[in-house]
Amino acid sequence: MDRPIGMFDSGFGGLTVARALIDLLPAEDLVYIGDTGRYPYGSKPLAEVRSYALELGHSLVDDFGVKAIVVACNTATAAAIDDLRSELAVPVIDVVRPGASALVRASRSGQIGVIGTVGTISSGAYPAAVTDVAAVLGVDVELTSAACPGFVEFVERGQTTGDEVTVLAERLLAPVRAAGVDTLLLGCTHYPFLARTIGDVMGPEVVLVSSADETAFAARSRLGDLGLLRDDRPRGTRRFLSSGDVDTFRELGSMLLGPELDSTARWPLST
Repeated sequence: MDRPIGMFDSGFGGLTVARALIDLLPAEDLVYIGDTGRYPYGSKPLAEVRSYALELGHSLVDDFGVKAIVVACNTATAAAIDDLRSELAVPVIDVVRPGASALVRASRSGQIGVIGTVGTISSGAYPAAVTDVAAVLGVDVELTSAACPGFVEFVERGQTTGDEVTVLAERLLAPVRAAGVDTLLLGCTHYPFLARTIGDVMGPEVVLVSSADETAFAARSRLGDLGLLRDDRPRGTRRFLSSGDVDTFRELGSMLLGPELDSTARWPLST
């Protein structure tokens, strides 16, 4: 119970999930690894991403003694969630299923969309999850998917608005706009940082769904069922690590997350 929750992402995107977890479970300790030295994941072969995810997962268990892991990266979830759950002796919570559930539930017309990295979209993880959720709820939906290469890179350098972002968004979002979706899932944890631009391009009638809050709720539910939640103090500790430049991670990360990210250490710990 008194062990931390572990999280990892290719970089800064998972901070959207970290923000939701901190707000929902303030008493919990948190260890977050941003693999900025090897991002972006979305354009890499899934086998390569799987090896990264397993390395990060094992490090969180072996080096930090976490009680659960939140895979705060859609591409890593698509590539490695089954392997992580089979190899690690702690609960592993992903972002895909909670996001798919929120997407289906939020739609009024059944015309829904998801955007993500090339790796996430090509994996088929979201169509499978949406099909399962729709079957459980007994509803009919039609999913349109679109890969959005370039979005992650904008976020990773702190450029979340402006003409360049808008022009790229207009081009990449054309398929989901043409499909007439009424609800769009931001199927990459980096994308909420671009929500203003995405929302402007999609129009006010389209509901944007982020998996961050839903993943935090899923983590609370899972840990609660296992008796692993702690609520014996007002505030836990938060530890942030980066495989890339730690100063850059701290500076940009604190802008994206908030004051909780006031220091960053190097990962792996041996380097």
